[in-house]
Amino acid sequence: MKQRDWKLYGLWILFVEAVGALSGWLTREGAAQYEQTIVQPPLSPPGIVFPIVWGILFALMGISAARVDTSPASPARTRGLAVFLVQLAFNFFWSILFFNFQAFGAALVWLAILWLLIIWMIVEFAKVDKTAAWLQVPYLLWVSFAAYLNAGVWRLN
Repeated sequence: MKQRDWKLYGLWILFVEAVGALSGWLTREGAAQYEQTIVQPPLSPPGIVFPIVWGILFALMGISAARVDTSPASPARTRGLAVFLVQLAFNFFWSILFFNFQAFGAALVWLAILWLLIIWMIVEFAKVDKTAAWLQVPYLLWVSFAAYLNAGVWRLN
């Protein structure tokens, strides 16, 4: 791998992790209130699990985006990266809807749109780099689990 590629990988990972960190920072008070006051569905993991899992997922997302970005220019690459950025924005704002506004129903609809965007991103990434697409599967699975948790919270509260 060329020196330039390593730098681009680092930039993508830092960018995606920064988006996640900013979202976490903006929702820290809402998340603390959530932990103390909201009835959670069965299978809800302890709060410490979420930053660990998201840290790993954001790193995989950054690696995946870098793989696509370092691929030869093409309409599929451009589309894939555009969908990536849109889904990342949806990911960012879901936390605010869910934790800060506690708009659990709206957050569930938002999460369903995010889930579809992730599928679309995987399809677009697969056209450019199969490994990049596969690196997004853990993210899709985690968001599917998050949808279960979100629906449970909405129903129980």
